[in-house]
Amino acid sequence: MLRRTGIIGTLIGVFALLLWTPAAVAAPAAPAASGCGVLAPGGSAAAERAIAAACAQVDAGTWYTWGGGHGDRPGATYGQVDPTDPASEHDPERLGFDCSGLVRYAYAQSAGSDILNGDASRQYYTPRAAARFTAAQGTAPLLPGDLLAYGTSVDLHHIAIYLGAGRMVEAKQSGTHLMVSDVRLGGDYFGAVRVNTGAVTGHVFQTWGTGVWTKTAPSVSAGRVYAFPDATSIRVECQKHAEVVTSDGYTNDAWAYLPDYKAWMTNIYIKGPAWLDGVPTCA
Repeated sequence: MLRRTGIIGTLIGVFALLLWTPAAVAAPAAPAASGCGVLAPGGSAAAERAIAAACAQVDAGTWYTWGGGHGDRPGATYGQVDPTDPASEHDPERLGFDCSGLVRYAYAQSAGSDILNGDASRQYYTPRAAARFTAAQGTAPLLPGDLLAYGTSVDLHHIAIYLGAGRMVEAKQSGTHLMVSDVRLGGDYFGAVRVNTGAVTGHVFQTWGTGVWTKTAPSVSAGRVYAFPDATSIRVECQKHAEVVTSDGYTNDAWAYLPDYKAWMTNIYIKGPAWLDGVPTCA
């Protein structure tokens, strides 16, 4: 009797182990019928969580809505009428996301905080960039979770999340639901960025003012790169004394180099002292 009990106990223990083992080594869930999911290896756990959050919205049949997803907190909101797009007439009646609203929500769900609040340009130029890729590089260096941006350096108008295998999840346009699409490499594809959901590295500051342009060189006459619509977090690599600028009651000859924009801006519009503390002088 004791021998029989021991055998049964052993079998129960083995059976319990078999039940437990898959959970301990669980792989990312297979793509749903929509085809939305992690389609290639190599992405971080945080990137895979962001994909899962975006794909759950695809599988739920969530609408694209212009301006959707930009409430006080990440999540679907009712949209607005886009004056340039007649198809948006029903967006105020539809709870959903626009392209950057979806990216914001997906990475907030992944990171547990609102790390990518803003439009497509702010998300692409985030100081949380772990790596950047040009349009000429195509999809070869990309990993699931990377963000694909469309437009120009002055106006990035669309952003999507890479799934792998040449596919992406996006909130594309009014009149459609969130969807999985082939990556569009032609036209105005601008490049991609890999998001660091951990601590931000480097010297990070806040800008102030509205419509403040970054420049190709430390001079007010240099070419324009990107205009900050309002206060924005930026990463500063170095600073130097260059052209004297007088604006909004301040005069300063210090300029900061912003590596995420590959551009310069006057220190006048960076919160802090005229010469930023702890930032090295550019070589």
